[in-house]
Amino acid sequence: MINRRLFSFGLGSTLLAACSGGTPTTAPATRMRAVPNSGWDAWVAGFKSRAASQGISQATMNRAFQGAGYLPDVIERDRNQVEFKRSLEDYLAIAASDERINTGKQMMVRHAGTLSQIEAQYGVDKEVIVAVWGLESRYGARRGDVPVVSAVSTLAYDGRRGAFFDKQLVAALKIIQEGDTTPANMTGSWAGAMGHTQFIPTSYLAYAVDFTGDGRRDIWSEDPTDSLASTAAYLARAGWVRGQPWGGEVGTVSGTPVAVLQPQTPGPRIAVFRNFQVIKRYNNSDSYAIGVGHLADRIAGGAPFQASFGPDATGLTLEDRKELQRRLTSAGYDTQGADGVIGNNTKSAISAYQRANGQAVSGEPSVALLRQLGG
Repeated sequence: MINRRLFSFGLGSTLLAACSGGTPTTAPATRMRAVPNSGWDAWVAGFKSRAASQGISQATMNRAFQGAGYLPDVIERDRNQVEFKRSLEDYLAIAASDERINTGKQMMVRHAGTLSQIEAQYGVDKEVIVAVWGLESRYGARRGDVPVVSAVSTLAYDGRRGAFFDKQLVAALKIIQEGDTTPANMTGSWAGAMGHTQFIPTSYLAYAVDFTGDGRRDIWSEDPTDSLASTAAYLARAGWVRGQPWGGEVGTVSGTPVAVLQPQTPGPRIAVFRNFQVIKRYNNSDSYAIGVGHLADRIAGGAPFQASFGPDATGLTLEDRKELQRRLTSAGYDTQGADGVIGNNTKSAISAYQRANGQAVSGEPSVALLRQLGG
């Protein structure tokens, strides 16, 4: 089984970018600009010979590399990735936010017929498919606009995983050669993940499907049908068990789980089944799989986890942290939302408040600060 992703993106990039109080690791996309690079030019010339031996025609390569170029911003992103260590509580505050749940429910209604057909064909719960969509691209709102040929060729030439991206570039050229999309339309994240549910090129070749029947496996279209079906096809091939839950809080699901997890203490104990491991084939992270499963349950009308996570190291509960963000914003120190996750936006707002009020500037939340702001 080819892993669909290069890294565990999930909340690490797209979703954390949407975290209102968190750190914008991947801000709303801005078009990256290619710059002249003689080393990249020479590398591409050599690559074309290797690609030809793998069945890529000269015409395809000419089309694909016309207008392509070296993207220094891609290398900067690759070398300056931040490893986030979010608690499960913070993760779920983002993954299963009220906004993400409500939008997911709207998408279930909007695409009801299509999702029912996909579920019937592949056996994967439609709520799970929509939850993956919600985590990967905010239901298509953040698919990425970086030219994939430029991005993966830049990383193959100058990145830390050259051999991997060399394979992704060959796969991208095969996608173009097969007529599924054009070089101009093939856009995605800075690392080459594409479409509504963020497939890398090799996984696209292995699992993407033409569910609309128009002759193209079009995951780039505004219409998410092929993307959603491709996600279902991927999970089905990974071993999804039809009719079995992914898991749930202990006491709320029946059956014999494969494991019981408690990622955060205090916090919910979560019974997981085979399908939990299948979701991890999409992104190899316990938190990601719990996030997908729990978001799917909430979209279907399920309840939040009942066990309390308790206060954090500062003595603040999630609701306290949300209230702190609301009070800061009301006082003129905008935290860019109130999700209870203390990221750079919130820390900057706290620092500004402390500076304006003659206090030592730490940027850290506290019970005392909450009280100062009107508790």
